[in-house]
Amino acid sequence: MDKLEKNANPVTSVRALRISTTDAKKPPESEEVCVVRETAVVIDVDGIETYTVLCTPVDKLAMAIGFLYSEGVIDNMAQVSVLKQCDDDPNTIRVRLHGEAPRIADPGRNLLIVSSCGACGSENLDERINALPRVGDGLRIENEVLRTVNDALRARQSLFDACGGTHAVAIFDAKGQIISSAEDTGRHNALDKAVGKCLLNDVPTAGRGAALSGRVSLEMVGKCARAGVELITAVSAPTSMAVDVADKCNITLCAFVRETRATVFTHPARVVGQRV
Repeated sequence: MDKLEKNANPVTSVRALRISTTDAKKPPESEEVCVVRETAVVIDVDGIETYTVLCTPVDKLAMAIGFLYSEGVIDNMAQVSVLKQCDDDPNTIRVRLHGEAPRIADPGRNLLIVSSCGACGSENLDERINALPRVGDGLRIENEVLRTVNDALRARQSLFDACGGTHAVAIFDAKGQIISSAEDTGRHNALDKAVGKCLLNDVPTAGRGAALSGRVSLEMVGKCARAGVELITAVSAPTSMAVDVADKCNITLCAFVRETRATVFTHPARVVGQRV
């Protein structure tokens, strides 16, 4: 498998007008503004399906593998015989699997997966939720790790610093050491990339934590469950379905993680000292 890839510049500049919202007489000022690129990346799984994902055009191989893994198309890297960029189009990722074609997690899913929420195309949501696994129970962390790992993730958000408009995810261990991280326009894309990097480097994700730069949606919890992630920490809010599914899947869900506090919604025993 070819793990080398040609990445496009994830940032471009556009012309825009800066206007005053307090002084209508002040003339507009023309300026160059950096924005993050969003590109259609095609994941072509030979003989099975083709998926089009709108994402930031970096770490596309990790994106493809993380997506296929989190969607249940593959269970491990041993099933993958070919993984490479198309020679004619670097935004097309060719994948070939060993043996018979595996199950497709959701045949009713739309083929276009947008950068906001990958679950929106699912027609059988209840079935997908019920099929999610319960994760293990080996991870324990100190309270302060919730803060320090989010700080460490923020320090890695170079693309966000350059132009804003991106989310970030990190996979980390019990001591808060970051194992992999990624940025993307979509939260779930960033998670797929971070998980995909672990798979490409033969690093297990089970029993780890995931730090998120934004809110926690159902889709994010589902992907963490499939990866065996036992704890999610996020700077923003969870949705009600995210809380319900985290509880069902035995995942510790921590949100509103700030400088001096955090809110633990489910399975608090993994955070040392929180035995309720």
